[in-house]
Amino acid sequence: MSATDSLYQQLRSHLAYLKLAAAAEALPAALDRAHKEKQNPTEFLEQLLAVEVEATEARRLAGRMRFANFPTPWRLEDFDFAAQPSVDEALMRDLATCRFTDDATNVMFIGPPGVGKTMLATALGHAAVDAGMRVYYCTAADLAARCRKAAIEGRWATTMRFYAGPTVLIIDELGYLPMPADDANALFQVISQRYLKGSIILTTNRGVGSWGDIFDDTTVAAAMLDRLLHRSVVFNITGDSYRLREHQARNRRLSKGDDPT
Repeated sequence: MSATDSLYQQLRSHLAYLKLAAAAEALPAALDRAHKEKQNPTEFLEQLLAVEVEATEARRLAGRMRFANFPTPWRLEDFDFAAQPSVDEALMRDLATCRFTDDATNVMFIGPPGVGKTMLATALGHAAVDAGMRVYYCTAADLAARCRKAAIEGRWATTMRFYAGPTVLIIDELGYLPMPADDANALFQVISQRYLKGSIILTTNRGVGSWGDIFDDTTVAAAMLDRLLHRSVVFNITGDSYRLREHQARNRRLSKGDDPT
């Protein structure tokens, strides 16, 4: 083995030891390019490490996406603002910069079923993940069930730390089902521990004036709202359900004899 071959094997060994797998894999092509382009050592090293940086970022993004638990791949460009004029497009695009997380501002989407609340919440979640933030999505019912199980199994503190961890916590579908006292207390604890520390994106079909009906306790409802609304952006979305409009449009096509596909 020549001295050059020996150095090459040592370099690959060093990269493997440092767990720079992408750089190790790219090394032969990088050396060929360096020779052809007469790169200096600094240029060669920068391009080789850039490959590793790109691979690392891709792995981290994939990990954040798995953790986020998003129910759909929706992003802001998928939302039809023309069909839902009650949503301020400029404000949504500003929120998609994720500056709202700097001071733990909350975002609330209020409106009847089918008007795009979950889609908008998920779109902001995707923007936060793309910006390098940890995001977690759950429904209000899932959160309550997880907290009930944690209380029974003696893991309450661990579960509270879990919900406190992400930069953005998305709580979807609050108000579709009534919440017993224990569930309401769990949600209150999550909101309280994130207060002024981490952003919450929340969707609900109930206006803030009727939150007492969700929890059957106006005191708990007022305490939650006090913390959520202190720093918040609130969207009151009106209009018809997307799903209902699609159903009606499909029926119209069928009545005209058009192919429903």
